[in-house]
Amino acid sequence: MTVAVDRENVLNFYPALAGLPADLLTTLLQSSMQLPAGTEVFAEHQPCQGFPLLLAGSIKVVKQASNGREMVLYRVTPGGSCIISSSCLLGHSDYNARGIAETPLILLALPVKIFASLLVECTPFRDFVFHLFAERISELMQLVEEVAFNRLDQRLAKLILARNQETLNITHQQLADELGSVREIVSRLLKGFVAQGLVSLGREQLTVINRQGLQNIAAV
Repeated sequence: MTVAVDRENVLNFYPALAGLPADLLTTLLQSSMQLPAGTEVFAEHQPCQGFPLLLAGSIKVVKQASNGREMVLYRVTPGGSCIISSSCLLGHSDYNARGIAETPLILLALPVKIFASLLVECTPFRDFVFHLFAERISELMQLVEEVAFNRLDQRLAKLILARNQETLNITHQQLADELGSVREIVSRLLKGFVAQGLVSLGREQLTVINRQGLQNIAAV
């Protein structure tokens, strides 16, 4: 579903597009679309059809194992974009993960030919794409380090604290997906946190009771 977008709003999120010819920018703005929460924005093994520029909402990028378990790699928010999309375009390869709309989205899709042209001809856009690479690679290296070297209870405590909320509306399965684990293990760890007086649990809800206690676990 297409939706009208404001030129200044787009350039505020993506100033690298300011160097586009006026007619090309107008065409791009007319390609905007609105997607409901839960939409699969792109799928594994699917060819990349364009470079997404997000104006509203959040895209969760996940990798699925052969046993069906999923792990969240990163999120795309307004002003950012997807390193997997750019790597697919640069390497002429298919997606090796999938993107899901966590919330309703408004986005533009920069066509493949225009993306390739801008990389060559527009220095600010090229700098934006490679700055994105640097940021995402740093995030993914941190994720690899946490998975390889940190205990799951540490990572769970960090995840809860990172939300910076007293009450989280989240399921055990969603927490497991974030951690690349399984629901049963996460549920067992949460019950341990409850026994220690760190959190309380409700239906699809978690309330932090002892933030310092969680910080102590996260820092071990």
